[in-house]
Amino acid sequence: MALFVDDPSAPRRDRPVARAGWIVLLIALVIAFVLAIVPAPYVIDKPGPVFNTLGSTDAVGQQSGKDVPLISIDGEPVYPTKGSLDLLTVSQVGSPSQRPNWLGVIRAWFDTSAAVIPIDKAFPPQVTQKEVAAQSEAAMVNSQQDAIAAALTHLGYDFPISVSVVGVPDGSPSTGVLEAGDSVDSVNGTAVASIAELRAALQKNGAGTEAHIGITRDGAHRTVAVTPTSVGDTVVAGINVKMEYRFPFDVEIQLDKVGGPSAGMMFALGIIDKLTPGAIQGGEDVAGTGTIDPSGTVGPIGGIQQKLYGAKRAGAEWFLAPAANCAEVTGHVPDGLTVFAVQTLDDSITALDAIRTGEGVSELPTCPAS
Repeated sequence: MALFVDDPSAPRRDRPVARAGWIVLLIALVIAFVLAIVPAPYVIDKPGPVFNTLGSTDAVGQQSGKDVPLISIDGEPVYPTKGSLDLLTVSQVGSPSQRPNWLGVIRAWFDTSAAVIPIDKAFPPQVTQKEVAAQSEAAMVNSQQDAIAAALTHLGYDFPISVSVVGVPDGSPSTGVLEAGDSVDSVNGTAVASIAELRAALQKNGAGTEAHIGITRDGAHRTVAVTPTSVGDTVVAGINVKMEYRFPFDVEIQLDKVGGPSAGMMFALGIIDKLTPGAIQGGEDVAGTGTIDPSGTVGPIGGIQQKLYGAKRAGAEWFLAPAANCAEVTGHVPDGLTVFAVQTLDDSITALDAIRTGEGVSELPTCPAS
């Protein structure tokens, strides 16, 4: 005879708890489902591929199935290299037409190597994706030419330099006056040999005041009059320009599907290493980033934190960073990576020489780790 008998009609105390648990689980599943399918108004930046400027790449050799040197030099002796001088990239997840979901964004917020960026900042509404891609590609091409110029100048080569007009938008102050292919030689009698000098001369002239621009067209010199206008605080002549160089020998940089100007400094270092006996960094694995202009000035770049992690994952122990990026570097340096702050190509060479010899490393300017 049983002493205790369950009464089927008696309410079970655990049923409300179980029901509440199922409700919570159902709500969580619904939230997870929504987060997985609803696009977020952000893009995600992550460490991208790493390329050794002293090595080869199959990115441009896919059709032939062969690796090709990232930097090729023809017409001048090239010396063996050792180690690596790595350029870093950033991979961007998302676009206006294919935004990442909220789950991906939330994961990126907790990933120290990733950055979450508002989509309007990455892709301004007034600019199409095609235009963004074209600008990025043009910046890469220009950075390669500037890197070659900076490297050859550092090595003592002489070559002609000019500012060339590549386009005149309709309705600009220069429409009907300047043409694609014109070489801009001077503004109001002051010679200009770089885009920076052209901008400074126009700024000095001011908006609304006629500027006398000396040009070379089809081999003939002439002076034309253009009345610049202003865009914000910047005085512009309404022309698209690029630097034009006539190098004494052929230097070709082949890197596909990578845009922007941030590899300029590393391109220049790779060229210098190939044209210099011995490994300028002593065969060590060094990574770096930074824009460069023909004079060798190193400028700041975007995505520095992602590039630090990309360098570490690639095995680098040394990193060359633009001094102007140091504020973004501090607090985001992976363990085991030493970051030197550089402002010029000469600074970079000095750092590589110290790495090679092991002397004076502690005296080099650095971006503090914390």
